[in-house]
Amino acid sequence: MANSREFNLDAVRTDGWFERIGEGIGSFQALCEIVGETFFAFSMITGARITALTVDRRNPDNTLVDFVVGAAPDDDATDAQQLKLADFRTRLVGALLTDDISPPAPAVEDVEAIQQHIGVRYLLLAPIYGYSLRKLTVTGSHSLLTMLHDGEEESLELTEFRAHIRAHVREELERASAGHRSAIDLTKVGEAELAAESGDYSRVVQLLAAWPAPLAIFLRTPEGQMLAPEARSLIAKGLGLLGSACVELGEPQQGEEVLRLGIQYAQDGPVASDLFRRLGQAMLSTGRPGEAIGPLRRAISLGASPKVVWPMLTKVFVERERYLAALHCAREARAAGVEEPELVNEMRLIEQKLGSALTKWRGLLITSRNG
Repeated sequence: MANSREFNLDAVRTDGWFERIGEGIGSFQALCEIVGETFFAFSMITGARITALTVDRRNPDNTLVDFVVGAAPDDDATDAQQLKLADFRTRLVGALLTDDISPPAPAVEDVEAIQQHIGVRYLLLAPIYGYSLRKLTVTGSHSLLTMLHDGEEESLELTEFRAHIRAHVREELERASAGHRSAIDLTKVGEAELAAESGDYSRVVQLLAAWPAPLAIFLRTPEGQMLAPEARSLIAKGLGLLGSACVELGEPQQGEEVLRLGIQYAQDGPVASDLFRRLGQAMLSTGRPGEAIGPLRRAISLGASPKVVWPMLTKVFVERERYLAALHCAREARAAGVEEPELVNEMRLIEQKLGSALTKWRGLLITSRNG
């Protein structure tokens, strides 16, 4: 049996490369919203530098993309090309799916040779789809990659890994090709609601993940501003379900962005209180009780269920060590019908911190009632 060679991939792993580049691009968020976050990453991988966008707000797929391929930013000699967004996406995917030959694995530790063996494009595509490469094991002509995929360890032959990545890329184009109008299917909200109630947050994301980008653009159009209240509420409800699902699945930043978009659609309508409650709950669950106060108070003012929100505000103020405010919220929660066991931990801390002052205050209340 041939001897095995093992290579640690720390030096070639590219986790977080797209986000790091985004920190230095002022228009990064806008480009992600218009072109699509994944397709913008594809453009960087293939060397297609976007120079201008002419946005078609009625039909985003007809947005015109001006770009150059393989030119330095200050190189005026290269002719710019222009394609509709749908065609530009197809061009990018075609470039990523072209056949390429993998050079043999290196006999010794050589970063550049390892990169070429795995394939530079695959190293860059891997983190986009949740793969974090850890180890390359070469036995004869076989190359085995060990990696984390969404937190779970996997081992795949190099050819199999490349096939997985190409399948992800093809699926990306298929999803985008469904079109803007079919992406916003309001009938999916009911199914997403049932999935959320059963705790199937991945299904919620699967149903509604295509919504935020086109809806963010649509909101800024005259048609978006004149949308009927019923449609606004249904869109806001769907975005609320999607935002909370993202938070539950460990993507709090993305979830909060979706919830804020939902709040813009909700305005002060019947769904607004639920959106603010979800936003406050997301902030509380990610250890930011101070930031949660505003959305939760807004939820109460818009008519959110007191039995749901007052206990959350009690917890928020306890964590912020604002015990008098926490006591007020606990009293409101009790008045709304919240059972004592639900507040027992917070009340124990409130009583411990306020001590004799709380005892005297309670005594004064009893005296005033009996008087």
